[in-house]
Amino acid sequence: MSGAEESSGAPRRRTRWLLLGSLALNLFFIGIAVAMLVRGPPPPKQWHHHNVFERVNRLADTLPPADGKIVRGAMDTNHAAIAKAQDDFHNARNAIRATLRQQPFKEDAMRAAMAKMRAARLSYEEVIQGVFADAAAKMSPAGRQALADWPHGRKRRPRPR
Repeated sequence: MSGAEESSGAPRRRTRWLLLGSLALNLFFIGIAVAMLVRGPPPPKQWHHHNVFERVNRLADTLPPADGKIVRGAMDTNHAAIAKAQDDFHNARNAIRATLRQQPFKEDAMRAAMAKMRAARLSYEEVIQGVFADAAAKMSPAGRQALADWPHGRKRRPRPR
């Protein structure tokens, strides 16, 4: 074999490997595209509502109709107290953000704002929990079970003993 024949075989081998690599890469990308099509679009992001009335409305939609009406009625009856507690909590959280932005930073102001937020959160939770305790007492067993399985009917696994 002469040198010219040997050198002409090398480009053919390189071309074959290049074609094989290109084919493998194309198949890889096609596989990814097909997998994304089969899987479908990603689920929409579920944004956590900071408004308790919106969250409770979504919760009430998942309950038996009569129990959903009880929960909505309890929220309506206590709307003013709930709204005040929610506003106080959000304002306390915003006060913490404001202290973080202060120049110069004042640690004592931050600690005081955090203490106010803890108190506001406790008050907020007491109001909401009181409303739900009153509503749960009027609900059917199926409604209380659905409430216990919230969110969206999720059942918790029993803890191992």
